[in-house]
Amino acid sequence: MSIAALAASAALALAQTGTKPAEPKPATPAQAKPATQKPATAKPATAKPAPKPAPSAALMTPSKLTETAPAVYNVRFDTTAGPFVVQVTRAWAPKGADRFYNLVKNGYYDASRFFRVVPTFMVQFGINGDPKIQKGWREAIITDDPVTQSNKRGFITFATRGPNSRTTQVFINFGDNARLDRQGFAPFGQVVSGMEIVDKINAQYGEQPEQGRIQEEGNAYLAKAFPKLDVIQKASIVRVPAAGTKPKPPVKK
Repeated sequence: MSIAALAASAALALAQTGTKPAEPKPATPAQAKPATQKPATAKPATAKPAPKPAPSAALMTPSKLTETAPAVYNVRFDTTAGPFVVQVTRAWAPKGADRFYNLVKNGYYDASRFFRVVPTFMVQFGINGDPKIQKGWREAIITDDPVTQSNKRGFITFATRGPNSRTTQVFINFGDNARLDRQGFAPFGQVVSGMEIVDKINAQYGEQPEQGRIQEEGNAYLAKAFPKLDVIQKASIVRVPAAGTKPKPPVKK
């Protein structure tokens, strides 16, 4: 199948697939109790696992995260594949740039996975690993921006499931995917450092992770079923260039 056919069939839609029936857990074999013995030394008390941190209060209320982004800003992604930097230009797609800025600033992408990786096409991410947080963002839609840039190598764009349906998922183009321009996919930034890292993001699972299950089960599902997915350890706004700074040219090999 050609890359174009693959792209058309995938359509970068946020497909909501049905949840698979739960697999039965194997029975735990009974274990014989050892003979009682007096220990030579007392065993230390077993430490209780640290409680999971509460979901970010800001991320629990998408309607409040509407800050206007700077005209140009940089985002550093620290990942298990290595670091890379995205530069966002608000004029390219203002609504998309504002949404991305608020998500990064409030830690939305931290600890999330690159769950869809199609070699020569694109890598997709943007489902929060905590279902409690993700629930509020599933329908936190922003309307479309005009397409002012092309989906070239290294450019970052919001995924959609049709017109006016962007939420949180984004993708980075591995190659020249200009055909997506006609479908309304509006780039809002580009990788300006570390594209070789983006190229190394683990693609062994392709499109196997089910987006419906990620939405419902979060990182628990991905960690168990797809343990080698690369992870965004931290996404942060690291520098806002001075006024009048021009974006760097597209990254090329």
